[in-house]
Amino acid sequence: MPTDTITKPHRLSVAPSRAARELGLRRSEFDLAVHLGHIRTVPDEGGGGRRVARSEIDRLCAGQGFPDSLRERVTAVGTREGAAVMEVSQGRFTRLARLGLIVPVTFYLNRYRAVVWQYLAEELGQFAVDEKNTRLLKARMPEGLRDQLESGLDLRPRNWRGRHLGFLLRQAEDPWECAGAAAAFLDPVQVAEIVPDPYERAHLNRFRPGPPTHAAPGSPAAGIAELIMTADDPDEIGWLRAELARTVAEAREQRPAPRPAPKQKHNAPEPEPEHEAPQHEASARHGEPESSRGLLGWLRRRSS
Repeated sequence: MPTDTITKPHRLSVAPSRAARELGLRRSEFDLAVHLGHIRTVPDEGGGGRRVARSEIDRLCAGQGFPDSLRERVTAVGTREGAAVMEVSQGRFTRLARLGLIVPVTFYLNRYRAVVWQYLAEELGQFAVDEKNTRLLKARMPEGLRDQLESGLDLRPRNWRGRHLGFLLRQAEDPWECAGAAAAFLDPVQVAEIVPDPYERAHLNRFRPGPPTHAAPGSPAAGIAELIMTADDPDEIGWLRAELARTVAEAREQRPAPRPAPKQKHNAPEPEPEHEAPQHEASARHGEPESSRGLLGWLRRRSS
């Protein structure tokens, strides 16, 4: 194979780490920009994951206010910084997040295995300046919202899952990838109920992404991330099950899951042709059993 055939696609695109450097972003900021759709990626033709086209880097570099404008769009903050952006107490900020009024964009586990939610600073600023939210920021929380908080309501995990599902669907380029995105938020038992065929389920699992965490598989941190990734609200589960059934049906119609080749049936050997009976046996009386005719012939030969 000519060298140009291998190297040409890589001249037109770069690896994520290099793209992040050229765009002046930390890797976490770059990943978040891809997540939010600010940076478009393309599949690596060599099967090595996603890459960034040179034309995409040129487009971003030509944007107004680059690189600060791009970095501001992907600045994520925790509770303390987020409360400062919105000029509220950390307690009020947390209550707003639990009510689903502000939506986390990502999370990580600290050294104590506690979940640390992060929010887009740009979105928090927009929420704070909206006059419709003034009462939520300054006045006493309405009674109905207080009742929800007292009942233990916490929509942060569910809202993050909805946001992450959107990211997975934007990245999907295959009907089975779309189905895998829906399956990612259901436990294996739920998936098996919707996709009972073992070959389809095995194919689906190839496109079923796991939680966005660097924790070692089987570790306590990985278990916590798995819990956050898995839907637990009945309405959310019902919607995901319906979405999985729909996307699997579409994927099945467009490109059925691979199956083992059917075993070839071996044809039974044809029976050997029967030999004609000797002339003296053929002259035996009709209607006698074959064994009898043979015995009579033997007796005749003995008596001749």
